[in-house]
Amino acid sequence: MDQKEVKLDCPCCQSRLEIDVRTASVVRWRKKGELDETGKPVLREGDWSAASERVSKRIGSAGDKFDESLSREKKRAQDLEDLFRKANEKLGKKAEE
Repeated sequence: MDQKEVKLDCPCCQSRLEIDVRTASVVRWRKKGELDETGKPVLREGDWSAASERVSKRIGSAGDKFDESLSREKKRAQDLEDLFRKANEKLGKKAEE
């Protein structure tokens, strides 16, 4: 099967489902009345607003996630130095005994 997505109609409610074959998850879902005569989804202004809002939230949180991971990396370097220092101290104590 070379397709990445499968489109099918629900036999119960006639909704259109688009399923990603690789992840086996529903990518899109539209009610029967939300499709035009060609089978394409009818887009409303609210759809665009919601999508724009989701993207802007994602962009806003990207900077926070970057800062958080940067601080974790800096702390990681310090943690590794502490572990190395403790291992050297332990090795020095064993050498004295």
